[in-house]
Amino acid sequence: MPERVFNFSAGPAVMPLPVLEEAQRDLVALPGVGSSVMELSHRGKPYMAIHADAKARLVSLLNIPDTHDVLFLQGGSRLQFSMIPINLLKGTGKTADYILTGSWGKKALEEAVKEGQTNVAWDGKPTNYNCLPKQADLKLTPDAAYVHMTSNETIQGVQFQAEPEVGNVPLVSDLSSDFMSRPVDVSKYGLIYACAQKNAGPAGVTVVIIRKDLMEQASSDLPGYLVYRNHAENDSMWNTPPTFGIYLLGLVCKWLQEDMGGLEKIQKQNEAKAKILYDVIDQSNGFYIGHALPEDRSMMNVTFKLGDEESEKRFLAEAGEVGLTQLGGHRSVGGVRASIYNAMPVEGVEKLRDFMLKFMK
Repeated sequence: MPERVFNFSAGPAVMPLPVLEEAQRDLVALPGVGSSVMELSHRGKPYMAIHADAKARLVSLLNIPDTHDVLFLQGGSRLQFSMIPINLLKGTGKTADYILTGSWGKKALEEAVKEGQTNVAWDGKPTNYNCLPKQADLKLTPDAAYVHMTSNETIQGVQFQAEPEVGNVPLVSDLSSDFMSRPVDVSKYGLIYACAQKNAGPAGVTVVIIRKDLMEQASSDLPGYLVYRNHAENDSMWNTPPTFGIYLLGLVCKWLQEDMGGLEKIQKQNEAKAKILYDVIDQSNGFYIGHALPEDRSMMNVTFKLGDEESEKRFLAEAGEVGLTQLGGHRSVGGVRASIYNAMPVEGVEKLRDFMLKFMK
């Protein structure tokens, strides 16, 4: 096998090596089946077993209560930005609250305003989204249709450590970039959505965890694919699902359960990995300048800058030469971004730390 680099891409991101190796072994012919997973009918027993196993493992890992359903959809977060207000806001006469903590929250709002009344409950733009709101900062609407938040902003590198208090209003959260990186109390949410390509698998699968009662209010005259209820009633097979992606998602869940020991243990590892890099930033006397305030930092996306653009270009070039790749910040903000999702091994983070110290000297 060709030597693998340490890939710090924000997504599609590094996947667990045992998952890739198992998929490689079974790619041409799944044992006992004689065909690749990519060739199986989504209505046949072999794939149906894969589908059910992936869903069951996800329910077990996140301790998803019976009040919620799990959907495997397509279209990424971009489609969810529209599906959420179409199903939960459109025609209700209510207002949807949006907490804007970075680029992805803003993009979600851009789609919601097309479907109904919205309210910006908080916007971090004045400080370039380097922090999160305190509870008292939120200007929430009484009896809102829902409150939308982005759990972790990949571009700015800020992450909620706890859910905001929203009373009886459904809390909707984009968990794409910290999905399955730590335990989550699903019962606190009306809807969770996450595109898989950060922590849960390849691009192409979007997981939606939705409270069952919230699916009942969508109008039946909406385009069929946009109605959550249709997908739930057909076990995510209202259309042909992304079968290979769901297979890989199931393998990632299996890896988290059997190799990593569950979400509590992976959270501790993720926190330790993040601390390794933040310690270098904090002890660099300003050589490395972190973007997020310390109390709001992400343990998934470590964002920072160097003193000037030339130094950053040299940093990225020399990092690539030693097998530390995809470290460039998002094109909208520049700088450096180390995405250290579940599958990034501690060894990779330690190698980046050593490079940062050497480069600084």
